[in-house]
Amino acid sequence: MAFHYFFAHRLHGKRGSVRHASVALATLFAATALVLSGCGSRTSQTGIGASPSSSPNTSASATPMKGGTLTVLTSQSSLSLDPATSQSLPTTTTGLVHRRLTTWKISHGKTTVVPDLATTTGTPSDHGAVWTFHLKKGLRFSNGKPITSQDVKWGIERSFSDTFTGGLSYHKQLLAGAANYHGPFSGQQLNSIETPNDSTIIFHLNSPFGAWPWVASLISFAPVPRGDGTQKSYGNHPVTSGPYQVQSNSPGRELVLTRNPYWKASTDSVRKAYPNRIVYRMGQDDTVAAQQIMQGVNGGDTSILGEFVPPAQLAQAQANPQYSQLLVTSGDGALEYIAINTRHIRNLAVRQAILWATDRAGYRTAAGGAIAGNYATTLITPGIAGRQKYDLYHVPTGGDPARARAILKRAHVTVPTLKMVIQQNKTEQASAIQSSLKKAGINVRIQVLDSGVYSDTVTNNQGNYDLTIASWQPDFPDAYANLAPLFSSSMIGNGNQNMSRYSNRAVDALMTQATQTVDQKAAGKLWAQADQRIMHDIPVVPLIYSHNTFIHGSRVAGFDIGNFPAYPDYLTMGLTRD
Repeated sequence: MAFHYFFAHRLHGKRGSVRHASVALATLFAATALVLSGCGSRTSQTGIGASPSSSPNTSASATPMKGGTLTVLTSQSSLSLDPATSQSLPTTTTGLVHRRLTTWKISHGKTTVVPDLATTTGTPSDHGAVWTFHLKKGLRFSNGKPITSQDVKWGIERSFSDTFTGGLSYHKQLLAGAANYHGPFSGQQLNSIETPNDSTIIFHLNSPFGAWPWVASLISFAPVPRGDGTQKSYGNHPVTSGPYQVQSNSPGRELVLTRNPYWKASTDSVRKAYPNRIVYRMGQDDTVAAQQIMQGVNGGDTSILGEFVPPAQLAQAQANPQYSQLLVTSGDGALEYIAINTRHIRNLAVRQAILWATDRAGYRTAAGGAIAGNYATTLITPGIAGRQKYDLYHVPTGGDPARARAILKRAHVTVPTLKMVIQQNKTEQASAIQSSLKKAGINVRIQVLDSGVYSDTVTNNQGNYDLTIASWQPDFPDAYANLAPLFSSSMIGNGNQNMSRYSNRAVDALMTQATQTVDQKAAGKLWAQADQRIMHDIPVVPLIYSHNTFIHGSRVAGFDIGNFPAYPDYLTMGLTRD
């Protein structure tokens, strides 16, 4: 199944394995559950011949000009732009039509949170349990009506309605009194969101939360005109606040975006709005679309592919100097790793042996070679503020089976055959891991599961497996979203993502302290400590930070990928002159 990076970005696993699973993360400071998602890596590139340098090409260098029609070719059959149900990144499709209180400024240094509809990224009080925002002047919807704080409140409140499912849900359990709230359609308001006047909105949280400015950048914080959006169909033709509005949306055929005449560039520091029109052509075959783009036929020169480049077309483009200029590969993105079920493999010596025996080079070769990504040693992924680069064990990339055998011998441990559960798209990578562990005397039995069964197996309360291969990249660039869903003891089972079943009270306490720290530099230091403390226990074996490869037409410019996320920034994209 292809991955549509421009729209639905949540991905667990890698290449072609899209799993839109809600992840109930119990907050580290309260008993309520906080829903997290993460995005993983690219479509399958197994079998690619040539492996390029691991230094990524992250930008189409030409300068975009105002005007023209940019086309997105996608295999998706329908596109909804409803902020209550979307999981889209602020820099992808929904960022073209919906603004938030804050948003992301992408660069090749780091991604920062910046004001969007609000004048600042928020003012904390009560030690970070209360956050206040003021709206900019002159903001209007695509229907010409002024955007008020009540419209932002309404947009957030409608995301609680049982009518809508699948959206991002951080705010739902962070906001005080929200546990039993079911939306505004019956006349009820969420009292923890105050709007004392048309330009002020105040959020009262259950407990201090230092990363709230990042949460306020997510799609759930897009304004919806108060009283609108009561129907499920709202996402087909929403009232917009960004530089584009929906001209037409025909499921299975075409979505057309045109300029929003009421959007003011003077109020928006990140959206460039270069094209006059952006057209999404649905139901496309991605292999045919990639060929169309490479050859520049049927409008391919002004098009981009709405999926990662298919394996055969990627190999073809790499081998052709003209076509290779159309490829853009991200830098380090999602962490791909082996999750070790610590409830089954309790002996640290066994986990150490698995770490030392793992052939990361063999894994990367099976994943497509150097283009698949760089070798990983940390749990916080590159591009995240506060990340500290370290290598705690200095394991050779090819592994050290002799060292692994020695560890087991000293510990007087005989390891029974381990059960590794995987999805179908991981078979070659799993075989590489199986072979490397066997050299250390650790036998692995691989069980291939379909996506639904796999998801239940690794997230249920039973945990009937010893090892699995997983991938994770957070919804926003904060170490909280990196570490908490994978290693908090509250994230074990019940559909959550702690696949290692890892539980350490000291680590939980450290993450709680980091979560409640409003000073983000100080919080980053605490998260870095947590990163290394977790790796001392080896609940996972970091493998690679995955790279994603995309293709664009010869007249597409500003096709840029920053340090985070590992996807193009739609807000800066445009066309060159004829």
